[in-house]
Amino acid sequence: MNQEEIKKIIPHRDNMLLVEEAEKIDDVTAKGKYTVKGDEFFLKGHFPGNPVVPGVILCEMMAQASCVLISGEGVRSTPYFSKMDNVKFKNKVLPGDTLETTCTLTKSKGVFYFISAKGYVRDKLCVQADFTVAVIPEE
Repeated sequence: MNQEEIKKIIPHRDNMLLVEEAEKIDDVTAKGKYTVKGDEFFLKGHFPGNPVVPGVILCEMMAQASCVLISGEGVRSTPYFSKMDNVKFKNKVLPGDTLETTCTLTKSKGVFYFISAKGYVRDKLCVQADFTVAVIPEE
């Protein structure tokens, strides 16, 4: 999927659309990509002269990529984070890097989806997290 196709699944737009490509591999796995250009709003103050992608933004990138897994066909809904666990930051993500995410659905119950995600730059693990997303139908 390209960004235009992704926009049909998630409500995020500029400056918060943080997945450029996504692919549903099977019923439990999706992959996503985002290349850090260097002019993103979150790099301006984190850190001046030494820009590093903030950890919370890395988690957001993984969460957005995972929405490809849990999107319902023809159902308008909004995904919301409800929990993050076991978050670990292993290596920095810098301007010019492409974060490639792998997201795995581990369980679902009602509107809640439990996902394990990892983010890599050049096959080097940079971030990992388990999170719960609530998918709420729009009224």
